[in-house]
Amino acid sequence: MTNTPITATIPLDAQGVHHGFLKLPHSRDDSAWGSVMIPITVIANGQGPTALLTAANHGDEYEGPIALQELAVTLRPEQIKGRVILLPMMNMPAFAAGARCSPIDGANMNRSFPGRPDGTVTQKICHYIATRLVPQADIVLDFHSGGRTLDFLPFAAAHVLPDKTQEAACMAAMQAFNAPYSVRMLEIDNVGMFDTEVETQGKVFVTTELGGAGTATARTLGIAKRGIHNLLIHTGILSGDVQMQNTVQLDMPDARCFVFCEAAGLVEYLVDLGDSVTEGQTLARIWPADRTGVAPTLCFATRDGVLTARHVPGLIKMGDFVALIAVPL
Repeated sequence: MTNTPITATIPLDAQGVHHGFLKLPHSRDDSAWGSVMIPITVIANGQGPTALLTAANHGDEYEGPIALQELAVTLRPEQIKGRVILLPMMNMPAFAAGARCSPIDGANMNRSFPGRPDGTVTQKICHYIATRLVPQADIVLDFHSGGRTLDFLPFAAAHVLPDKTQEAACMAAMQAFNAPYSVRMLEIDNVGMFDTEVETQGKVFVTTELGGAGTATARTLGIAKRGIHNLLIHTGILSGDVQMQNTVQLDMPDARCFVFCEAAGLVEYLVDLGDSVTEGQTLARIWPADRTGVAPTLCFATRDGVLTARHVPGLIKMGDFVALIAVPL
């Protein structure tokens, strides 16, 4: 195991409840001998599986941090068999700034794994998580939503994997989470993702997209909290029955699921999240933002399916994501 500059202020393998920090020395203009302090809670009781529950991989996504903060103060050791490790703000610098990426080094944490012990602040955090926490976990749940720039139908997701036994375990965990939508997910670019690191280590991995627009709602928080409860029961850490509701099964079979903008301007959506669309249908019109009397540029659906995600801000740039079209199973 390689060295790391990060130290935990609490034991990671002790019984009971322990709240503390992952402490990363970080010398900066306003604090010469300062540190980045990343909150962590470990709850353990006896022998059993370990669940690593993470959030704020991107700092402007809030369902996960809220749900895990509540779990940290409500889950008692006597309720579980095994261990739960909580990282509600894994990318603490980005979370504190309300930003997707770290204001310290500009890095996107979810493109920085497996990290480096001698790299940037983000790389050092990624390296610690990848080498110290993930190896201890049997299952990893990483909460995401759309942040300030995207909005999603609330879904849990798992990936198609080369190891079909591992894939089946991930898909089963996704179904147990029981979000309103369950997605076989295709990533635009999976290099450097936390997902990829966890899956490469052979772990069961579930992720989510639970809304967005830079906020959390009562509905999406309810989905997050119920999903945690269900997943811990599914894993055998909690006892009880999984709370099952209807879930719509969606697939992302190829790159035609993604629509990107080829003009800049004022975006007018002609369909809403959850609407069915057909290939060739106009999804949005991009109006010029600097003049009148010019016709809009049209954005078309690239396949039949359901509008599953969309851009949020009213202004859009060339190359920005416009739409995710997933296919009902």
